Amino acid sequence: MHKMRVVVIINMVLMSSLIFMDTGCKSANGGWRWPWQKDRVMGFGADDAMGPELMADNTMIDIDSVYGEDGAMVSGSRFEDAYNQVQGVAFEPAYFTYDSYVLPPNEIAKVDMVGQHLNANANHVLVIEGHCDERGSNEYNLSLGENRALALRSYLVNMGISPDRIQTRSFGEEKPAVMGMDESAWGMNRRGEFAFFQK
Repeated sequence: MHKMRVVVIINMVLMSSLIFMDTGCKSANGGWRWPWQKDRVMGFGADDAMGPELMADNTMIDIDSVYGEDGAMVSGSRFEDAYNQVQGVAFEPAYFTYDSYVLPPNEIAKVDMVGQHLNANANHVLVIEGHCDERGSNEYNLSLGENRALALRSYLVNMGISPDRIQTRSFGEEKPAVMGMDESAWGMNRRGEFAFFQK
């Protein structure tokens, strides 16, 4: 009787574990995560059909192609890893309206200045960072941040900037410019930022 009770208890523990594990979620990169963990997925460009890959150490690989100093294609290189950040060059962020990745007309002049800088500095490449306010789920905001960065990238490509010189990152709500829970803070956090790197 005692052995049977032990076997029943062990079976119940095993079944409970399996049921608990089944409540886990599939992450956006195809892996598995606990329900309380957030995905950390970032976008890397309009030509990225399969999305970024997540390595075992949780670092991101940009699968967008870029070119090294010798002109050879460096597949998978992030500008942050391959080049030095340009110092002393800063442009105002482009701001977006709530729940939108359409570039507002009053923000276009800022992006035009970024394009002019890239045209005048052929050895500079650009990372566009997409950001959101804190409203919405983490997954939704990562997607919205990616779309904002891609909208800015598309505008610059239409200006004649080579797509190979522009990469995108989405940080969703993870890197607010301003802390706060009102429209004055949220408006400053719905943005695309520009980071330049030198080949």
